[in-house]
Amino acid sequence: MDPSLNNLLKWSIENTPAANGQPNGTEPSAHRQPIDAEALQRLLANTPSDAELMKTAMEVVRSSETTLENKLIAFDNFEQLVENLDNANNMDPIGLWPPLVETLKDEEAEIRKMAAWCVGTAVQNNEKSQEKALEAKVIPELVRMAREDSDTTVRRKAVYAISSCVRNYQPALEKQHLFQQSRELYRHKIPD
Repeated sequence: MDPSLNNLLKWSIENTPAANGQPNGTEPSAHRQPIDAEALQRLLANTPSDAELMKTAMEVVRSSETTLENKLIAFDNFEQLVENLDNANNMDPIGLWPPLVETLKDEEAEIRKMAAWCVGTAVQNNEKSQEKALEAKVIPELVRMAREDSDTTVRRKAVYAISSCVRNYQPALEKQHLFQQSRELYRHKIPD
């Protein structure tokens, strides 16, 4: 372990009051030592932001050289990151909606399932992300998956994602209604 990081840990222990009111064997707070700024900077500089972690996870998922197991791990990490509303809202500015929508069409069922799960998590109770998902045309793809996918678990996750996309968000309900009407019109096309 880096000695300066060890010193930083020691400093934090010495300068943290005991939770149970018992003395922790350190001097009173008036005699606290200053923090090692260099060690703190090194610690913080090596930590990637959530946006960087999300981009990296999506790159791993989209890479043809990555194993299925590693793609699923990356997707699981991505899903945990987009549980945070701020991270979900950052998906659009950092360009993650288009690749996520593309993974809904992946040939591997597990990837499609995870993609639908991530969509559902990102938009759940989040109007801003629901709007961005609508702009990314995610609902028609999810409807296709829910109706046509050969894998039951993929269909279930697609239904979950659709539900999250439209719940308490009227524009998505209206868009879905128009989409369904146009499908019906196409299906029963009037002869020329």
